[in-house]
Amino acid sequence: PSSDCVVAEQLCLSDSTCNATYRTLENCALAKSRVLSLDHDSRVRCLNAELDLGNSSLLHCKCQRRMKRQEHCLRIFWTVHSSVTDGYFNMETSPYENPANEEHWKTDYNKLAALVSGKNCSHLAGDTTNPCLRATHVCNLSKKCFRLRTDYASICTKGAGSEDVCDRRKCHRGLRNFFEKVPEDFTKRILFCPCQDEFCGERRRKTIVPDCSFQYNTKPNCLWLLDSCLEDHICKSRLADFQQNCQPVDVSPDGCSLHNHAACLQAYMGMIGTPMTPNYVSNSSAEVSLWCTCENSGNQKEKCDQILGMFESNKCL
Repeated sequence: PSSDCVVAEQLCLSDSTCNATYRTLENCALAKSRVLSLDHDSRVRCLNAELDLGNSSLLHCKCQRRMKRQEHCLRIFWTVHSSVTDGYFNMETSPYENPANEEHWKTDYNKLAALVSGKNCSHLAGDTTNPCLRATHVCNLSKKCFRLRTDYASICTKGAGSEDVCDRRKCHRGLRNFFEKVPEDFTKRILFCPCQDEFCGERRRKTIVPDCSFQYNTKPNCLWLLDSCLEDHICKSRLADFQQNCQPVDVSPDGCSLHNHAACLQAYMGMIGTPMTPNYVSNSSAEVSLWCTCENSGNQKEKCDQILGMFESNKCL
């Protein structure tokens, strides 16, 4: 239990020495969240406080993707590891436990898929030629999948066809809810269904309702997207997880440093519903990207290209 940051925080706060060190780190994290430039002495004090935690469970604690108090857990993690993101976006430490250690829901997807293709569901047109449509029909057979998919779809399409703009924040929350609470057997098949034609590709691209969750009227700069992400504990955590599990390596045969493509796809799904929500760029390919540009990036063009390249040209992903 001590590997859970919420439990580790409680243990730390009950110890006077650890409590004082943790309060120092809280002030350090607060200063960084307000983009205050720390003087040399303050920076040294913050680093020393992190080192003072030594081998405490707080320094090595992690969070789980589907835990109830996830945001609170992530806030604790980034309080202890606030120096990780200092001055650069490349975060090598994921706050999430290794997905291999997590208990995944077991769903008999094949049994449900057989129901869809059976006689009772023969009226469902196109489920044999359109894998994305079939995956949606299978989702509809699960009460939880159907309810949460309907929830985010109604939130993300509100205002469509009128002058009202959608509530992007609520749309993102609905998407995260869907991808966190519905078993991956359903979500992976809906998001990664293999397409041979544009009709299928269009359905796949619209899985996350791009008009609301993905696209702005004009493409923002990718650096602005990154700044929005780093201000949000969930987005920053998902980005760190994505960077760790989808780290491309040219010399590797599969282009992936960890050789764990399931973990990479899971980390990619974690980005959906954050300020850095990715999506398919067209109906005719499986290429994905962020909705941003690196034009007018000035002397930060290289950093901007790196952010965009994590999705556009990532061999591991």
